[in-house]
Amino acid sequence: MFGCNLQKCRLILLILLVGLLFAFWCAEGVIAQGGGKAGESQNSQSSKKQKDGRAKKKPAPFRWVNPLQPSGVKTPGLRHATFKSPSMNTKVGYCIYLPAEYGKPAGSKKRYPVVYYLHGGRPGNELKSIKLAAEIDRAITAQKVAPMIYVFVNGGPVSHYNMPDDRGAQGADVFINELIPHVDSTYRTIADRAGRGIEGFSQGGRGTARLMFRHPDLFCSASPGGGGHATEKKISESAGQESANLTFAKGDNTWDLAAVYLDQLKSDASLSPLSILVHVGDKGFNYENNLAWMAYLKSLGIKHQKIIVPDVGHSAMEIYKNRGLEIMRFHEKNFGVRRP
Repeated sequence: MFGCNLQKCRLILLILLVGLLFAFWCAEGVIAQGGGKAGESQNSQSSKKQKDGRAKKKPAPFRWVNPLQPSGVKTPGLRHATFKSPSMNTKVGYCIYLPAEYGKPAGSKKRYPVVYYLHGGRPGNELKSIKLAAEIDRAITAQKVAPMIYVFVNGGPVSHYNMPDDRGAQGADVFINELIPHVDSTYRTIADRAGRGIEGFSQGGRGTARLMFRHPDLFCSASPGGGGHATEKKISESAGQESANLTFAKGDNTWDLAAVYLDQLKSDASLSPLSILVHVGDKGFNYENNLAWMAYLKSLGIKHQKIIVPDVGHSAMEIYKNRGLEIMRFHEKNFGVRRP
């Protein structure tokens, strides 16, 4: 009887021990699972960062010359060219679109207005926005807009800015002081303000806004698109500092230069106001700050038009597919040229 009870006790103890081990294992599992969720979340975030890192390709090293590739964009009239920069003693690349009429006998003596297109991205290059040339060529070939020349600019290492004390990073000055005179002396352009426009998107929209206000004597038509004017305001309020590693000349931003532009108009009675068209997609991340910047321009009395493209994000190409013809006709009207 006692032996039987002892055996039962041993069995009970064994069952209790197994139960305790099982409970401990379950508890550990729950803890591990809870930790796993946190770890899983961290791993998910880490994985997302890794994916984002893979999605966002590391920018290629900046180069002043970036020739068209044989497998790249092929648009009639689009070509790559270079000029020698006097300030840097180096070649600088640009892409130029010449309408079909330019090379025909009927247009051999005709001069054409020019729109300078400033690319987005930082750094970018003269190839960055050339996909737009297909939309431009399509509209001109279909005689929906007058023939115009488009020049796609290389904005330098910091996209259309001048960097203080860095001779090789004067993107704005290379464009204004060197590229424009080169184009006017090389091609049959209308080589004055009446036949010259400026346009750009994103970083190029910021560049367009700054340069149109700095040089209203050079352009009659300006269309800044999708520019990061919140960043420009930060630069204005931080004595030129965009980030810890990036500081521009004080006052070189789209907010302060608006007041400089007004002073130029007041001091020079012969200078007529710029025709300005702001364009942006209402799903783009710069949409709200473009509205704020336009409200600021209105408060200063700076007249401007706007194109807000519904259901379009931060994309110059999508804006051009939807409303590009209106932007082109805006320039056409300001140039006073007529369709064939």
